[in-house]
Amino acid sequence: MIFLLISLGMGLSVAGSVLVAQHTGAEEHREAEYAASQTVTFALLASVLLGTAGYFFVEDFLSLLGASNEVLPGATGYLQVVSLGLTAMFGFFVFISLMRGAGDTITPMLVMFGTVVLNIVIDPFLIFGWWVFPEMGVVGAAVATIFSRGVALVVGIGILLSGRRGVRIHLSDMAPDLEYLRKLLRLGIPASVEGTGRALSVNAMLFIVGTFSVTVVAAFGVGIRVFSLVFMPAIAMDRGVETMTGQNLGAERPDRAATANHFAAKVSFAILTVLGVVTIFAAPAVVSVFSDDPEVVRIGAEFLQWVAPTFGFIGIVRAYSGGFRGAGKTLTAAALAVTMLGIIRLPVAWVASRPVSVPAWLGPQVVDLFAYSLAEQGIWLAFAVSNVLAAGLAAAWFLRGTWREADPRNNSEPAVADD
Repeated sequence: MIFLLISLGMGLSVAGSVLVAQHTGAEEHREAEYAASQTVTFALLASVLLGTAGYFFVEDFLSLLGASNEVLPGATGYLQVVSLGLTAMFGFFVFISLMRGAGDTITPMLVMFGTVVLNIVIDPFLIFGWWVFPEMGVVGAAVATIFSRGVALVVGIGILLSGRRGVRIHLSDMAPDLEYLRKLLRLGIPASVEGTGRALSVNAMLFIVGTFSVTVVAAFGVGIRVFSLVFMPAIAMDRGVETMTGQNLGAERPDRAATANHFAAKVSFAILTVLGVVTIFAAPAVVSVFSDDPEVVRIGAEFLQWVAPTFGFIGIVRAYSGGFRGAGKTLTAAALAVTMLGIIRLPVAWVASRPVSVPAWLGPQVVDLFAYSLAEQGIWLAFAVSNVLAAGLAAAWFLRGTWREADPRNNSEPAVADD
């Protein structure tokens, strides 16, 4: 649910990062500052709107997902706090994106590290009611998260206003410019579709997984958590390629942008393939960290072992997706994500995991063929198949070279006054 809320507004930060990267590459520093300033303005406005909507509808959404009466009150309270604090979360993500677009990844990393430490420190005080604080339970965890993100936002805005690192924003440039908003939305809406598609596909997959036993659901949850850690190198490469592509296209060097993309795809494939081999052998031990139920460990390990051989293909998809976004082809990146997760993975998971009823007149052999299913293994197969097919599609699409034609900077560029 949190990822869905963030994804709806993440497109603006992606749009800002792309524009800042391309202006920086072209040495158009004043235009980069204007892009950053407008991105901050509209991202904060979007966070207020989405946070308000999330606050009032979160309980209905959780009920739709099947939250039990025991879970619903705590989950609702947690997500309502997050909704009210969505501005802090959005603002911090925008800070990271703008700094990355300017080529500075060190400063946001340090701010993020400080945020994580602060969150860890204050969590137990608010959750368990240590010292003078009331015992707030799971809601306290949400308060700790929003507080730490709020501190990070203040630090981030201070860095952006000072201009000492990365890109600088100006208060005089932050008055809403509706012409510029159209440019941000042209790049940002497809990026939001990409993130929202990923979030919705996970929720849709939960409906399929939920038709099996609680043990399978638990094993699936463990597997997804492991994936989120394993795929970190690919996500990092994705973000780096996005910046390098934008800056090189801004500098009118598409050859260097292509080299960066191909190199990132090869390195990501190699790293994740090695992690996949390790995961195949270490799967039971890894799953046992999350659960001591022998059946959960067995099924969770089986899930990882089915998907692990295809980890490297995820690296290829993420590398080229970053390249498309950096070129301003955010719709292409969104189409890749939707194809991989919605058009390939979900249908394969549904068909392969359950028997299909066919008319008896087709004959007993045909009926028996379609009556066979892989059960939960069909879901694991869907992950592997979608990873491989999406990698081939991403590489073929990138090699077409249409991304070289993109130049988001020259679309209704506003006049920017000098300081």
